Amino acid sequence: MNGTDRTTSTDVGATAPAISWDDLVTTALLGTDRRPVAYAGASREAPLALLDAAAVATVRRRAGLRPARAARRPEPAPEDPRPALPAAAARRLATLLADRSGGGSGGRRGSSPDLVELLPQWLAAANAHGYAAPPQALPALLDAARGRTDLRPAALAFAGPRALWLARLNPDWRFALRASPGGGATLPGPEDPEGVRLLWQEGLFAERVALLGALRSRTPALARELLASTWPTERAEDRLMFLDSLRTGLSAADEPFLEQALGDRSRNVRATAAELLSALPASALAARMAVRAQACVALDRTRPSPAIAVEAPLECDSGMERDGVVATPPAGRGERSWWLGQLVEAAPLSTWPVRLGGRTAREIVALPVADGWQDELHAAWCRAAVRQRDTEWSRALLGSPWAPEAGGPGAVSLAERAKLLVALEPEERAAWVAGFIATHGLSEAFQLLGVCAVPWSAPLGRAVVDALNIARDAGSYPWSFSGVMGLAERCLDPAEVGRLEALLAIPDEREDAAPGAGGYWAEAFQRLVTTLRLRAEMAAELAPAGADGPPEG
Repeated sequence: MNGTDRTTSTDVGATAPAISWDDLVTTALLGTDRRPVAYAGASREAPLALLDAAAVATVRRRAGLRPARAARRPEPAPEDPRPALPAAAARRLATLLADRSGGGSGGRRGSSPDLVELLPQWLAAANAHGYAAPPQALPALLDAARGRTDLRPAALAFAGPRALWLARLNPDWRFALRASPGGGATLPGPEDPEGVRLLWQEGLFAERVALLGALRSRTPALARELLASTWPTERAEDRLMFLDSLRTGLSAADEPFLEQALGDRSRNVRATAAELLSALPASALAARMAVRAQACVALDRTRPSPAIAVEAPLECDSGMERDGVVATPPAGRGERSWWLGQLVEAAPLSTWPVRLGGRTAREIVALPVADGWQDELHAAWCRAAVRQRDTEWSRALLGSPWAPEAGGPGAVSLAERAKLLVALEPEERAAWVAGFIATHGLSEAFQLLGVCAVPWSAPLGRAVVDALNIARDAGSYPWSFSGVMGLAERCLDPAEVGRLEALLAIPDEREDAAPGAGGYWAEAFQRLVTTLRLRAEMAAELAPAGADGPPEG
């Protein structure tokens, strides 16, 4: 720019009247031909005068801003006293977090491991060792937990107190505060009764829920007394949430409070109280339900061989409703069968050996049930066994895994069997599922495998691998086993790699096999082998120096 231009520009800045920014924008949009600049020096063309005026207005706007009040400096992040993650494990974590978006969508998965599904397992193993998360990994870890709710408990436990510090600074990570009891704050304990009282009376709902849960795990009686102190004034939805906390440490001492809750004005609160009382076989409610259920179920002695006779309730009276029986059945269910199921489900299982001739649970389950009531009766017993955590009845209702029928005794479906298996010890559970797979294959075993402890026991792992190999050799449609393959990648013991290496070759395809099945199976087994090796490497990386190896998560 020459001297004349500089002088002209300066003159404009010194003498131009204040022009609003909106006027300048309007002139620029319409053009100076259609809307002349409100002020233009004689020596300047209209477009240049507009730019001069805009420059002056910009300076004025900036000069007119008042500096904002300085924000309060955040407190330093808390220290994490846990041991640092080994360097190799830290690098592995960075790789897993970088790949959390996953591979391709749909179609064949190829032979590469699915790192997305290995992150939960890695976090479980790191937490088992008590490691602290590397500070530089916390943002990516919080982002991963934000996108996957199933990842949050393990991710936040690993991230530790510094993650909560970060969450207070970034609204995108506020879920971490909601997911942590008290938002990361230290909850008062029984040794601080005044702190407990103040938080219970003045705290936010989430803080009160967290306080009640923490007290219930340590001093169940104190938690119950705290809840009783404000029970009549709580909202119905809050009463329901608070009542649910009594599942922890449930005992006969809770019965008077739960009996009182049976008269609550909220149907959901009454139903939850009744459910909790029915889980206490010695409760008065359980005794009342036993009387009602025994009036409906008895031995039929008129037949040549023993059988069970069922006479479902004719009505649902007010006493039944108070004890948690829902009067109106779901669509498609008959009223009487609906009421019967609820009575039997809530009655103590110890009722039936006495009622049915001193027979054991296994003998009772084997009895025929007259008039087509077997499905309803056995399903109710299943729910009772799950609720009461009764191992003997769970075994009886599960039946033999080698039985020809895949559905179990009577109406025990695979979904019900999966729930019953939880009552067994992990080793017995795995052995039962292994026997089921050896007899029935994998097509119906997915739900059952999901309740088995990880890593799978050696017999269960062998049964899964053998069944996959049989399915491949039979020319089965390979994509129907992708779910089981995914489970195997996460749950098989890495020690099974040696047995799997023999399955990596592409087999000769049978004429009746699905097109491309051989290549798919080879890819799937290759991915399984590669994933198991990777899991073994991850376990070794997390092992403390001098340790033989960590537990698998």
